[in-house]
Amino acid sequence: MGKSKVLVVGGTGYIGKRIVMASLAQGHATYVLRRPETGLDIDKAQMLLSFKRRGAHLVEGSFSDHRSLVDAVKQVNVVICTMSGEHFRSHNLLLQLQLVEAIKEAGNIKRFLPSEFGIDPARMGDALAPGRVTFDDKMVVRKAIEDAKIPFTFVSANCFAGYFAGNLSQMRTLFPPKEKVHIYGDGQAKVIYMDEDDVATYTIKAIDDPRTLNKTLYLRPSENILSRRELVEKWENIAAKKLQKISISSDDFLASMKGLDYGGQVAVGHFYHIFYEGCLTNFEIGEGGEEASKLYPEVKYTRMDEYLKLYL
Repeated sequence: MGKSKVLVVGGTGYIGKRIVMASLAQGHATYVLRRPETGLDIDKAQMLLSFKRRGAHLVEGSFSDHRSLVDAVKQVNVVICTMSGEHFRSHNLLLQLQLVEAIKEAGNIKRFLPSEFGIDPARMGDALAPGRVTFDDKMVVRKAIEDAKIPFTFVSANCFAGYFAGNLSQMRTLFPPKEKVHIYGDGQAKVIYMDEDDVATYTIKAIDDPRTLNKTLYLRPSENILSRRELVEKWENIAAKKLQKISISSDDFLASMKGLDYGGQVAVGHFYHIFYEGCLTNFEIGEGGEEASKLYPEVKYTRMDEYLKLYL
């Protein structure tokens, strides 16, 4: 069998644009949904045209037009959705329910990858409000997929390096601190940091792999499983400078949620689960999951030592 044809929904987004490029790089016929709602957003328009120059096909479709979604889906075998679930961007995960209906009607899709790419929502039933809405919405979409009997792969990509590594996992900045760094608790909880291009590479490798059918693909490359203190130490070695370390107790951290806007409260909750509870690594992958770096050892993933050098 040949390589699948791939439709990327949300192809101009933070992860979506990388999925498009990885799909093209791995030789897939790649389609990108062009939504009329883009309007006069020139940056998105230019990005779509750049994909076309690289060989991607642009297909028009709108979430307000069910028939257009069905027609777009019928052109491919695999659908990957990368719509944002972040409240500081645009939280629109439940729009995917319309995509599920289109895939169900089209009847030709052999794999659907919904917009997940973070913490495994199936493990977050006890998550704090209001941040739990991200996980709850993803589980609503999962149930719709399973009820419709659509073949799927869920991707748990953990912490994007652009948001969590370059800033040494500090909030409200994307660059490393110069003098002092806040440590969450004892700083020993293990976290998984992923270069976003590697997330895309692993994702595309999984779409035609029978081993990932109806399973969760966890991205856990061993050398990128680091505690906060280990990440800070890597930066100190690269920058040849020691930082003052200020520990924040879990109570004080959660108290910081008071007075923040909704998006800020969501972020605090997610940080708490990652850096205090260790939710990314406090479990073993069971029968319903596979680990990407073991399935695809040929991928030369970016280590955080290499990644952090960009910030010098």
